[in-house]
Amino acid sequence: MLKKNILYVVATPIGNLGDMSQRAQEVLSAVDVIAAEDTRHSGKLLSHFGITTPCIALHEHNERQVSESILNRIKNGESVALISDAGTPLLSDPGFHLVREAHQQNVSVVPVPGASALLAALSVAGLPTDCFKFVGFLASKSAARQQQLSLLKEEGGTLVFYESPHRVVDSLSDMANIFGKERVATVARELTKTFETVKQDSLGGLRDWVKEDINQQRGELVVMVQGWQAPAAEELDGEAIRILKTLLTELPVKKAAKLAAEISGEKKNRLYQYALDHLKN
Repeated sequence: MLKKNILYVVATPIGNLGDMSQRAQEVLSAVDVIAAEDTRHSGKLLSHFGITTPCIALHEHNERQVSESILNRIKNGESVALISDAGTPLLSDPGFHLVREAHQQNVSVVPVPGASALLAALSVAGLPTDCFKFVGFLASKSAARQQQLSLLKEEGGTLVFYESPHRVVDSLSDMANIFGKERVATVARELTKTFETVKQDSLGGLRDWVKEDINQQRGELVVMVQGWQAPAAEELDGEAIRILKTLLTELPVKKAAKLAAEISGEKKNRLYQYALDHLKN
């Protein structure tokens, strides 16, 4: 039996209706009301599963006004489910203000996990997932978008972006220009749907592929970019290493590196670090 006085945050399918969990169906059928991002859109999903629970709209334009009445209903003994148009709520969707207020007012918040475009895309991206940064949607204006990307240029974790079909070519072009066209990336489009596509390539290659194929400029897209990697240090010149080794038999590391740099023309800091890493016991 469903508990009362609870705000349930319920994930719904991102495309394939087979991804609707049994638990999600049970919760949505049993709560007193469903707060939906778009009641008309969600109405079709609920109707498919025979769910007749009444819905109220909670979207970016009314969330602050509606949240208080939702929390009052919960505190008065009702249970409420929050859903977005697709996937897991709050990931680039409304609901943050409601959930934050629920915590501040000691209202219990319970997740009902399920589909997420973010996690589904990462699972098939072929990019590191031990550390990633979810950016969401970039700015629509080119200058603002480029500024955002510049701040992310040396981010070490995999970068995850949501993108709209009419901006994906421009965004991939900006990424190629700022991150470098050879940076590896993956585009995941229309996940779990009929025309699902997942492709990995360089940013330059993906930009050209999407630009040339109009079909790749349709539907919902997730763009994932491999994190920045520091360039491998160039090998020290063998003669510089020989000089350094010789000097280290008579001099401290700092003095040996300084003198070896003067003799060989190699940078002092590189010689000093090499001595610490490889030559000094």
